[in-house]
Amino acid sequence: MTSQLIRRDDLNFLLHDWLRADALADRDTVDAILDLSEKLATDAFLTHYKRSDSEEPQFADGAVRICPAIGEALSQYAELGLFSAGFPEEQGGLGLPYLLCAASFAYFAAANAATAAYPMLTVANARLIAAFGTEAQVAAFARPEIEGRWFGTMCLSEPQAGSSLADVRTRAVPDGEDALGARYRLTGNKMWISGGDQDATENIVHLVLAKVPGPDGVLPEGTEGISLFIVPKILPDGTRNDVTVAGINHKMGYRGTSNCLLNFGERDGATGWIVGAPGDGLRQMFQMMNEARIGVGMGAAAMGYRSYLLSVAYARERLQGRPAGRRSGEPVAIIEHSDVRRMLLQQKCYAEGALALCLYCARLVDTAQDNAEDAALLGLLTPVAKTWSSEYGLAANDIAIQIHGGYGYTRDFDVEQLWRDNRLNPIHEGTTGIQAVDLLGRKILRDGGGLPVLEARLMRTVAAARTVAGLGDHAEALDRAWGAVIGTIGALRAGDGKAALDNATPFLSAFGHVVLGWIWLDQALAADAAGAAGTANADFVAGKRHGCRFFFECELPRVAQLLDFVTSGSDVASAAPVRIF
Repeated sequence: MTSQLIRRDDLNFLLHDWLRADALADRDTVDAILDLSEKLATDAFLTHYKRSDSEEPQFADGAVRICPAIGEALSQYAELGLFSAGFPEEQGGLGLPYLLCAASFAYFAAANAATAAYPMLTVANARLIAAFGTEAQVAAFARPEIEGRWFGTMCLSEPQAGSSLADVRTRAVPDGEDALGARYRLTGNKMWISGGDQDATENIVHLVLAKVPGPDGVLPEGTEGISLFIVPKILPDGTRNDVTVAGINHKMGYRGTSNCLLNFGERDGATGWIVGAPGDGLRQMFQMMNEARIGVGMGAAAMGYRSYLLSVAYARERLQGRPAGRRSGEPVAIIEHSDVRRMLLQQKCYAEGALALCLYCARLVDTAQDNAEDAALLGLLTPVAKTWSSEYGLAANDIAIQIHGGYGYTRDFDVEQLWRDNRLNPIHEGTTGIQAVDLLGRKILRDGGGLPVLEARLMRTVAAARTVAGLGDHAEALDRAWGAVIGTIGALRAGDGKAALDNATPFLSAFGHVVLGWIWLDQALAADAAGAAGTANADFVAGKRHGCRFFFECELPRVAQLLDFVTSGSDVASAAPVRIF
């Protein structure tokens, strides 16, 4: 199948030649799942891409109705077992590795991110309940999600709090106990809830962060008092829970994904069951948030990748202009112009690099539970996978519009909608600034456990590339860039602790580019090996080599400037008086 979603030869290379997926699942299984995913994504998700954008969710009579084609596509997704694919057999799943599930998801995100958002959230929701819930809770709430009959959400943000979860004010009051555990009554408001209501499934399982008041009725301050509750739209006895849709948020992209303001407890309080112990909510929710961060990164990479393939196809077909020095004769395809090829290479670096990074993180998910080094590295790379992919996947979409010229910003071409859809991902699951503080503050300056692991693997790649023709200079450049990162971290540790995070976002940009330099150099080595083994053709190997060269010549040099700024300790932002704006 010739796909305009994700190149299959690239996916095969990443899974088999680079990440050695055969250690997790046999080749026939991998190929069968990818074949199935590509066909379903093309036949059932891509076909309503434009329709679900124009037929936005409608809110009437207290209920939300979504484009019918979304429900039809997700019904097929469920029938083929893709909701259940990554769960163990004892929970009704297929027991497939996370790496394969992530590769499968890439096809659906590329085809229709708005529709793919429903299973992404549902699967992460069910996995959290399966990890921390009781057997009764798993049976009552997770199993219907694993079967794809119910969908799930994550309810964190509130109108007054946004991303500051310490300021959550949703209240949960004890209300006895039953077969599903300790029961509570919840009152409060949750904002920006993707999939908060829809008419495609018979029930919705909300996972809600809330605080249990103390004996004096006062809610605890900070994040330590946050607990997690399962709050279904429809209660086990078939009655409607006290969960009300207060309105729909109308977004520039992902328009097929309903996004709601939910009120809990307009009457007597919404019934919910606590997951685990009081105060454990944020720790538990981080499992779903981290899975969603990788999912957001993967979706952003997939949309950037699709825009790259559309750009290549358009550039080969669009006849315009003539080569330099020739003023007459037939026009040539715009891919013949060097500036167009420069833009295509830039897209290739961003899209293929982001996809590779997210799949690498997915591979770590499969081994992190039994490998402390992989767990530490996964923690370090998660904010990078989310942020770099969402920032540069979007950049690939932006370039796609430029390559399409005037046609690019019309609605006749998908690159316009792909840009709008992907623009949401730098905000989804925490803004770039939040991810930067997580990386530098928590994962590096406070913990730092993942840094030695990354350094060892990066230096292993550097050592292997030093003796390979055409890659030696890249190896030296990566070695220098990593040394600059370590030097910057040392300067931050030695400086004013209060100011260390002032320029966390430029640090994240530089750190992400160094990580992607490593990813590209490692891919180039693997491509050479695949070419020698006969599993990749000469054009594919040349493509990876050229993408690697472009990244090192045009992208990696940005790192030095960014790190110089961070190391300088500049207070240009933190010292700017509010009154000047």
